[in-house]
Amino acid sequence: MRAPVIWFICSLFLAGVASAAPESAPVMERNAPIYIKSDQLLTDTAHGTATFSGKVTARQGDLALYADRMVVHYDSTGGSVERVVCTGTVRIVQKSRTGTAGAALYDNKQGKIVLTVNPKVFQGEDMVSGSEITYYLADQKSVVTGTATTRVEAVIHPKGKQDASTGH
Repeated sequence: MRAPVIWFICSLFLAGVASAAPESAPVMERNAPIYIKSDQLLTDTAHGTATFSGKVTARQGDLALYADRMVVHYDSTGGSVERVVCTGTVRIVQKSRTGTAGAALYDNKQGKIVLTVNPKVFQGEDMVSGSEITYYLADQKSVVTGTATTRVEAVIHPKGKQDASTGH
C-alpha cells in the first residue's frame, strides 16, 4: 500500500498547478513513513480491501489527507493497489495548496485522480472549481469540467506587474 498512497496524496497537490499559481512543484518524500490514523480499520482479504473510517488522517512529510472514510482496493493477488476511494469531507493539504471535495478516487491503472462532489483546489488565494477535477499523473495535466448547473470557476490573483520588455 505504501507507494500508491504516496502517489495518491502527492499527486492531488499537483492539481494545484491548474490554478495557474506559480509555485514550485511539491517534493515527494517517498522514503518518509506514512502515518494513518482513524477510528476504525477493517481489512477484508476476501474482497481485497482495507477500510479506514472515522476521522481518517494520512500524513507523509508535509502532506496530509483528511477524510471520513478511505477504502483501499487491492488487485486479486493482494499485491498492488488498484484504487483508493475517499469519501465524506475530503481535504488534502500541502503548504499553500489545499484540495477539498466530497469524494476522491485514485485509479492506479488509469493513472488518474478524480475529485467530485463540490471539488475545489486552492493555492494561496487562487482557486479552481467545477463539477469534477481530474488529474492525469503521467501527463501532469488536469481537466476541470462543469455541468449545466455547475460551471467551471477560477479565481486567479495576479502576482505583480511584469515589464514586457524584460519579463521582470
